[in-house]
Amino acid sequence: MKRFLILIGFISLVILLAACGSKELENTLDWEVQSFEGTTQSGRNFSTDDMEGKVWLANFIFTNCNTVCPPMTRNMVKVQEQLKEKGIDAEIVSFSVDPTVDHPDVLKEFGKQYGADFSNWTFVTEYSQEDIKTFAQESFQTIAVKTEGNDQVDHGTSFYLIGKDGLVKKKYRGNIEVPFDQIIEDTKTLAD
Repeated sequence: MKRFLILIGFISLVILLAACGSKELENTLDWEVQSFEGTTQSGRNFSTDDMEGKVWLANFIFTNCNTVCPPMTRNMVKVQEQLKEKGIDAEIVSFSVDPTVDHPDVLKEFGKQYGADFSNWTFVTEYSQEDIKTFAQESFQTIAVKTEGNDQVDHGTSFYLIGKDGLVKKKYRGNIEVPFDQIIEDTKTLAD
């Protein structure tokens, strides 16, 4: 009987430890990221299909932005630094919502200006304004609208976490009161 109780105790401990190691995100959005192609800041071809099997963070920015994009980019740099510090394997993709202005070299200079590390952060452009508007709406349920005669673009300010399955799992504030700890914790959960 004593051996039986020890065996039951051991099995219970193994189950408990296994459960602790298999943490999952709760209340995920599960929006499917559509296939989308563009060009990187380095002039290379990019496709969201390249992200298959990877954990990645995404946002929407443009280089002439005079409001939310500078703080969003600084905040994403902080996220990138924290991911690196914690050894979390994740990519970052910033989609330009102003592709007629944001040529690859312009995006590269923009990224450098804010201290982006291009080893795992890709800036994407060279598609039509209509394409990015549709992609933002269908994949991320956000806006990306450039009005005629205006050099500013209306767009969402969220950071999005995408899992290895190509689904948007979470979205977070990207410009103010950014939940850095939650982003890092959730990204780690998906990357493990």
